[in-house]
Amino acid sequence: MQLSTPSARPAATQPAARPAAAPADNTAYTDYKVIRRNGAVVGFEPGKISIALTKAFLAVNGGQGAASARVRELVEVLTAQVVNALVRRQPGGATFHIEDIQDQVELALMRSGEHDVARAYVLYREKRSQQRALLHTQPDQPVLHVTDDGRRVPLDAQHLHAVIQAACVGLDDYVSADGIFNETVKNLYDGVPTDEVFKSAILAARSQLEKDPAYSTVTARLLLHTIRKEVLGKEVEQDEMAGQYAEYFPRFIARGIEAGLLNPKLAEFDLARLGAALDHARDLQFNYLGLQTLYDRYFLHVKGERIELPQVFFMRVSMGLALGEENEAERETRAIEFYRLLSSFDFMSSTPTLFNAGTTHSQLSSCYLTTVSDDLEGIYDAIKENALLAKYAGGLGNDWTPVRALRSHIKGTNGESQGVVPFLKVVNDTAVAVNQGGKRKGAVCTYLETWHLDIEEFLELRKNTGDERRRTHDMNTANWIPDLFMKRVIEGGDWTLFSPSDAPDLHDKVGKAFEEAYTAYEAKTQTGELTLFKRMPAITLWRKMLSMLFETGHPWITFKDPCNIRSPQQHVGVVHSSNLCTEITLNTNESEIAVCNLGSVNLVAHLKTLDDGTVALDHDKLKRTIGTAMRMLDNVIDINYYAVDKARNSNAKHRPVGLGIMGFQDALHKMRVPYASQDAIEFADRSTEAVCYYAYWASTELAAERGRYSSFRGSLWDRGILPQDSLELLREERGGYVEVDTSATLDWNALRERIKEHGMRNSNCIAIAPTATISNIIGVSACIEPTYQNLYVKSNLSGEFTIVNDYLVRDLKKLGLWDEVMVADLKYFDGSLSKIDRVPPELRQLYATAFEVEPRWLVECAARRQKWIDQSQSLNIYMAGASGKKLDETYKLAWQRGLKTTYYLRTLGATSAEKSTGRGGELNAVPTAGDKLPEPEVVGAACTMRPGDPGFEECEACQ
Repeated sequence: MQLSTPSARPAATQPAARPAAAPADNTAYTDYKVIRRNGAVVGFEPGKISIALTKAFLAVNGGQGAASARVRELVEVLTAQVVNALVRRQPGGATFHIEDIQDQVELALMRSGEHDVARAYVLYREKRSQQRALLHTQPDQPVLHVTDDGRRVPLDAQHLHAVIQAACVGLDDYVSADGIFNETVKNLYDGVPTDEVFKSAILAARSQLEKDPAYSTVTARLLLHTIRKEVLGKEVEQDEMAGQYAEYFPRFIARGIEAGLLNPKLAEFDLARLGAALDHARDLQFNYLGLQTLYDRYFLHVKGERIELPQVFFMRVSMGLALGEENEAERETRAIEFYRLLSSFDFMSSTPTLFNAGTTHSQLSSCYLTTVSDDLEGIYDAIKENALLAKYAGGLGNDWTPVRALRSHIKGTNGESQGVVPFLKVVNDTAVAVNQGGKRKGAVCTYLETWHLDIEEFLELRKNTGDERRRTHDMNTANWIPDLFMKRVIEGGDWTLFSPSDAPDLHDKVGKAFEEAYTAYEAKTQTGELTLFKRMPAITLWRKMLSMLFETGHPWITFKDPCNIRSPQQHVGVVHSSNLCTEITLNTNESEIAVCNLGSVNLVAHLKTLDDGTVALDHDKLKRTIGTAMRMLDNVIDINYYAVDKARNSNAKHRPVGLGIMGFQDALHKMRVPYASQDAIEFADRSTEAVCYYAYWASTELAAERGRYSSFRGSLWDRGILPQDSLELLREERGGYVEVDTSATLDWNALRERIKEHGMRNSNCIAIAPTATISNIIGVSACIEPTYQNLYVKSNLSGEFTIVNDYLVRDLKKLGLWDEVMVADLKYFDGSLSKIDRVPPELRQLYATAFEVEPRWLVECAARRQKWIDQSQSLNIYMAGASGKKLDETYKLAWQRGLKTTYYLRTLGATSAEKSTGRGGELNAVPTAGDKLPEPEVVGAACTMRPGDPGFEECEACQ
């Protein structure tokens, strides 16, 4: 191993200086190797780093300065820092490139404040690089060959450079095509297959992501080049793709139908017209994570070979949704309308819709909610229904409250029940076994009401200790909490647990009716009429709920009464649970499985800059987008594949949909508004008001065209009570305890009058889902989430991706602050700016990360949204320095603000999150069945999973 060092001074003026010794025995690093520039692999020797550093000081300070005790001590410290930076992410051994080591030496020098030495080191490296470049141009250099279809031919470097240059078009201010080219060639070897050349280019561009987020777009375009070659069988330039798309599209439909993948009805469309509508320029919008995700998991393939290109994919989905149009003459027009919405990234359908639209198994809905009956046949029917619904990518929410508790009497056998928990173990294992068609992990959430006698054991299902037969490590759990319990907690009262077999009507009662029935059962325990019960202080159970939530991340906190009292459909049933991701609140019973299909509006794409330079919502565009999106969602109900009749009947009767949003954090960045601010709360209020207003308006327009949903009569809609009006109903039932701002800006009276005249097409319209994957596809922040980190590594089934906050990078570049030291500092501080003093305070506030935003701001923003939403929202709670008091205050505030549900509690772990190197790495690939996915980090065991981590993306079942 040889490190470049600045030239020493002339020998005549140089006193001898003995280099500092290596910090450790080189034999301790036998599992680490170094790739030299000539391709040779040698052992990693930390001692040589010490020598190089000593020579660097020698060149700048002279012999005496370099030999001083201070320098020897500093060299030892810096060497240790360099070695630790290299080996800490791969403690089991690794191979480094010589350039990686030199980069770390540079960073160590700069961070130590030795700027003169660092400058000399950088200049010398650049000089040596130029000398090597000159050597490579000499005519006696060997020619690099590639293998193409079994033939060995010289590498066409000019063509390779042209492909890379084309990928950089429009991004020249941010990226270097020459830099990508040089890095690509550096990693090639003689005889390399042609396909590997372009993979090397992808890796070369990807390795530069920390320099500028624009490299993500370049990487995506290079990946697109390889996808086109796979699908079309040849390399095609961007400006040729308009013709190629039009020519290929009919062939794609024919091949998909022949392979049994596509619905034969797609051949009935005017394929020439649809092919001509494909906009090849929209291929250039993708970032790397988005396109790689589509390629790995969404594009159709035949025997492992992809047959879809991005615009073909969006048109296939749009055609599948247009099959729901009754007027066949307008199907092409509608398909093009849907395509333009999806391909523009203004709106995106949920993952099941993207997976299956237009295919022979068009299971397009995202969420299924079921109630389990209290008999053996009903229990196993429910488990079977879980399996059938999960097969084609449905996410499940199960209500297990009716099932009798442990030690309850079983009349048929004159025995005692084993309670809910043993059956939940079967539910857990079914979710693992039926892994959504082999595409992703099956996902289910079980809900149990707080008065159920098995609730204490239910709270412990996700613990890592105890009897494994009574643990469910792969299944989510959620508390379904009645208001009476929260009032007892706040007022210091007692709480009594019952078996549903002794108190069966509590399951279907809410509000004051629940309170009356519940207190009547408590009275029966005093008289001896009820003997199977348990009484405790309500605060004791509440503390255990919060303790388990902190320790295991489960059960989530959700509130029964707001979900029911504010439900438009309270006249025909009861909401017994939410779904997998806590945003769906629909009625269920033994004969109805609730179904909801989802899609989300890209909020940041619906902002406009006003004449005075301020940024505001574009209401006209938002209304157009939502009008089309609601039509797409409504179509799903009629064309959807239903694995269970109870789901088909329920969906046809009530026709609920769930329109959501994503890119909320991006919108705040664009508006220059910190998340932790009153302005953010106000924007949450006004933006959700607009989305809901236009969605409800679109539904009543669909009702005028297609007819109102069949159970409309008697609903809150029918009674002229809109979602924000229902807050007063909640306040009346609770007897207070509802503190929510009720301001409005739009003409809701006009909407009331229109609904009175035409009704509603859909019983429910709005639900803010997690958008875990579809936000990745279009490259925006997930749903309503704050920034996780400004620089981090996102892990999912497609691999690992360096994520950089491009808004932050642009701001720091304007100030001349974006450099390698800033990147290193962001890594060191886990993507946070808070301790980087040279960043202006206003930027540190604007780009505060999720754990720097006090959870009350998240709750307050959510409360303003919930005012307008007829269902709920997936609200993660981020909490740094979690304590019992902070948990108690946060979740009580959520209840008092009228929230219906909360989702994960995410707390900071004792160890730092994984830090990105952004250099090299393996090609992204979907793990095989034998691969072990990394486990989520746990804090004492508090949940610290990051967006994109395996396990976190179980919420992809919604999005």
